[in-house]
Amino acid sequence: MALKTLALAALLAISPFATAQNERNPATPLIAFDPYFSVWSMADNLTDQNTKHWTGTEMPMRGFARIDGTPYRWMGRSSGATPAMKQTGLQVTPTQTEYTFEVAGVRLQATFLSPSIPTDLDLLAQPVTYLTWKAAATDGKPHSIELYLGVDARIAVDSVDQQVTWRRGRVGNMEILSVGSSEQRALVRAGDNLRADWGYFHLVVPADSQAMTSTAADSQAEFLKTGGIPYDDDLDQPRQANRAPLLAVTEKLQVSESQAFERHVGLAFTQPLAIEYLNRRLRPYWARNGKTVQAMLIEAMQGYASAVSKSDAYDKQLTAKLTKDGGVVYARLATLAFRQTLAANGLAADMDGSPLQFPKENLSNGCIATVDVLYPSSPFFLYFNPALLEAQLKPVMEYAALPRWKFPFAPHDLGTYPLADGQVYGGGEKTEDDQMPVEESGNMLLMIAAMGRAQGDWHFAKQYWPLLFKWAVYLKDKGLDPENQLSTDDFAGHLAHNANLSIKAIDALGAFAEMAKGVGDDRLAREYEALSKDMAKKWIDLAKEGDHYKLAFDSTNTWSQKYNLVWDDLLALKLFPASVKNTELAYYKTKLNQYGLPLDNRKDYTKLDWELWTATLADDDATFRTLVAPLGKWLDETPTRVPLTDWYDTKTGRQEGFQARSVVGGIFIRSLRQSGLGHE
Repeated sequence: MALKTLALAALLAISPFATAQNERNPATPLIAFDPYFSVWSMADNLTDQNTKHWTGTEMPMRGFARIDGTPYRWMGRSSGATPAMKQTGLQVTPTQTEYTFEVAGVRLQATFLSPSIPTDLDLLAQPVTYLTWKAAATDGKPHSIELYLGVDARIAVDSVDQQVTWRRGRVGNMEILSVGSSEQRALVRAGDNLRADWGYFHLVVPADSQAMTSTAADSQAEFLKTGGIPYDDDLDQPRQANRAPLLAVTEKLQVSESQAFERHVGLAFTQPLAIEYLNRRLRPYWARNGKTVQAMLIEAMQGYASAVSKSDAYDKQLTAKLTKDGGVVYARLATLAFRQTLAANGLAADMDGSPLQFPKENLSNGCIATVDVLYPSSPFFLYFNPALLEAQLKPVMEYAALPRWKFPFAPHDLGTYPLADGQVYGGGEKTEDDQMPVEESGNMLLMIAAMGRAQGDWHFAKQYWPLLFKWAVYLKDKGLDPENQLSTDDFAGHLAHNANLSIKAIDALGAFAEMAKGVGDDRLAREYEALSKDMAKKWIDLAKEGDHYKLAFDSTNTWSQKYNLVWDDLLALKLFPASVKNTELAYYKTKLNQYGLPLDNRKDYTKLDWELWTATLADDDATFRTLVAPLGKWLDETPTRVPLTDWYDTKTGRQEGFQARSVVGGIFIRSLRQSGLGHE
């Protein structure tokens, strides 16, 4: 278990959920599983807008409640006169989102649970989110409550004009309503601002429920009028997604003066194929041993109580740990980043059944397995389960080892999601144009060294040692004073003599020396340890400018966040004297804007992940919290309502680009440093 063993009772005294109660989030996760199955509320109240895919495309789920015969709305925008229930609470924890509503003497809670516990791969891979309703009287009187959930067919397709079919099924006494595109074009199209072209959404009603289900076209109108839904299904199909009937379920509750009632359903999305990797079509990890959709859904619904119990305990312990590690604002940021980090990845099974995980560059360029996306998100996986980082790095290494990758540096990506068939960025496999040689080579060396330290062995480094040696030689020649290259911050353009990129190369060579020790090559370890120490000394002379260090070695009156320096502490390399980071931190305090620290002197924009890396350089809590405090204000006030963006303006709070990306997993670098690599 990656969470460090602690006295739980003492941690919980911190009031673990206080960080997430009734705060205004840029967007709130409802369903967060993978890039195709990801539904959010992008408003203050669940009734202000229709629910949306992470891209902003509407994927409406509609919720109504009739209380003693009077209809109200608890989810989704209404074109009619049905009033919204008053939302009195919103609580977000790492795996759960709970809304509370009150009206007419009744309190209704709606909780979306995605049991994404990174150390439990079977549970993590299960493509089911549970929606639980709890109803209770607040006025000491009995009430009759009728609940309605209707899921729009757009949840299962890319665009509203696609034709869909729907069906009803019964499995293990469960009622299952399903919808999906009629063509089912699996793995035939890659891109960024896309939803799935294949797969089926399932609304799953447990076997012991007395709920009624319907795929009738007028179920919503009938419910609002009578509290019931039509018995007969609509059979006129296929039909355009925006003209198809809702998948509907109703629950009837009789709430007494003092007894609360609870019901739940499953919201699932299944695909027979998940990823194409080097022209091999891979199954989702949950289906690796031939498990059928039916068997998975039965297992998921039978495991509901266990999933709730595990998730409740996990959320309490993790939230308390996050608050202890970095304070209330840090815990809030990390909580919002938790499900987003995982949901930006596709988890597939290799031919031997082992896990392979593929991140997608959401609202960036759609690339798959991008190395400079793996790098900023790596603290999340190093902290919670290094085996998942290995599942991300293995495809990159296997690709880089092929004869078709002819360059002496690491690749940038493996293609465009969900097709991981070869690099598409920059010059691809043909030229060095617009590649990121120092960036990606340094990233891979640092991540593999950190993973070896976290796992307590060097099996991965041993397996790919010739590649690692090749990349170390490249950094030895090119890393100290990089040529006019792109870095991970490629939106800022090419930059020669990049001081922060140079730090990455130097620390990566120090990390390579650690790996050389691990694989038993002491001579090489001594050589690269001495080399990296000498380069660090030269860096200080090249970068020093009065009370700070430059953006680029040849540029006066410049500065930049030196976030790559964090690895000097994480890996205990001690290549740079503490005075370097302390000098920088003191300077950064003079450059803070209303919503955070700019990336460098050229623009007011910043990167959320790098802000946390930079703050984590601080050895004292006060400096860390000073640099992080503006981010809480940004969460509350940013005018851009999307799943966490990692690129925004520090003066206006507006998004510059990117959203819902896995790079926000970099926020967990603070907890990783506090606990250390390889913590128990």
